[in-house]
Amino acid sequence: MKPDGNPFDALVEEAAIAQASRPGLALIRSWRGKDLAGIRGDLHDRFSAAGIEDAESDARFLLDHVLKPTPLAVALVDPARVSWQMIAGLADLAARRLQREPLSHILGDKPFWTLDLKVTRDVLTPRADTETLVATVLDQIADRKSALQIADFGTGSGAILLALLSELPNATGLGIDISESALAVAAENANRNRLADRAAFRVGDWAAGVPDADLDVAVSNPPYIVSEIIDTLQPEVKDFEPRSALDGGKDGLDVYRILLPELHRVLKPGGLMAVEIGFDQADSVTALARAAGFPDAELARDLAGQPRIVFSTRPAG
Repeated sequence: MKPDGNPFDALVEEAAIAQASRPGLALIRSWRGKDLAGIRGDLHDRFSAAGIEDAESDARFLLDHVLKPTPLAVALVDPARVSWQMIAGLADLAARRLQREPLSHILGDKPFWTLDLKVTRDVLTPRADTETLVATVLDQIADRKSALQIADFGTGSGAILLALLSELPNATGLGIDISESALAVAAENANRNRLADRAAFRVGDWAAGVPDADLDVAVSNPPYIVSEIIDTLQPEVKDFEPRSALDGGKDGLDVYRILLPELHRVLKPGGLMAVEIGFDQADSVTALARAAGFPDAELARDLAGQPRIVFSTRPAG
């Protein structure tokens, strides 16, 4: 079919034919008469109407993804760089996002720290707030070339452990999770980021089976959301992320009660523990940490100024 006026019309028509039974067909039909800038604007408007907070950036990320390796800025001024397959692919991905599937699941990966991590429905999507945990631990390590033993409890995608290993060249790490599917993702992320030679993963129930006084650093981003709140969260969270990685029990503190005494047990004297907390849990988790044998437990704040991390060294003796 020859383009008539708008050169994108032919691409859209070809994509519509190819997508006859695909979820993005309705979107493609609505793009008739639009150029790439118009399609971008339509995505923004639809995402906003669907309640997606980052509508502009999500539209841009999807466009960037389907246009690779052509930059969006180039494609906007040169329609010849865009194929009907790209339009069809964009429509399918956008249809999924309109169902509130997380962008990280749609694209299959998520940047975290300096890493590129695979993300699936089996793991939490790594969040910028959790980078505060990584930064807090690194700030407490005097010699980053030390041969440290690190463990990450509830490792999920392996984000925290792998970020630490990427900054501590002589450290080795163990990621423990109850989910075999999550551990498969973590292992793939270790390979993807060339850290597999220093990272091991195993199924476990928090710190059960870890020897006493074995670790230099123990970290965790445990489930800490109050059970009854989960169903009120955004669809991206409540409908797509593993509930076991979210649910902290009636008051959100169930795992801290189990884990903090175990962290004290498995750390060497002078070893460092750090755990992520919810925005309103600073006092409660600090008190639990002190009761578990960390009398000097402190708080670290995220970039928004909210208490995000409880950390402490295990006292000697």
